[in-house]
Amino acid sequence: MKVLFISSMAIVAPDPAESRKFFIDVLGLPLKRHEGDEYYFSESIGGSKHFGVWPLSQAAEACFGTREWPADRPIPQACIEFEVETPDSVAAAAQELQEKGYDLLHGARTEPWGQTVARVLTIEGAIVGMSYAPWMHEV
Repeated sequence: MKVLFISSMAIVAPDPAESRKFFIDVLGLPLKRHEGDEYYFSESIGGSKHFGVWPLSQAAEACFGTREWPADRPIPQACIEFEVETPDSVAAAAQELQEKGYDLLHGARTEPWGQTVARVLTIEGAIVGMSYAPWMHEV
């Protein structure tokens, strides 16, 4: 697999409103609310393509299709996504992870907003995504 860059970093927050106080009120980050939900993010913080505060309920829905994180899995603290070259590269990366013994949270799939992503949970409790976000490749 060939990782091009870190495409996204997000704090996974059981209490998103409380977490946002630190990142917005204390650090002064220019996070804005994603229309229609409680995800706050910015794509204008130097050194980062995308930073967000991701509600745990949304992480659970993205990974498992339910708003509750499964009790038999460590609760994630953060999510980091690594960008690869093409949507097919996401599937190849997911297969490589499986071949090396990692259980995927979900295989490669294209989300409604156009990102192709596969995710795994590390032993430290971080969600790691292998991603292809088309808008990050536009010249």
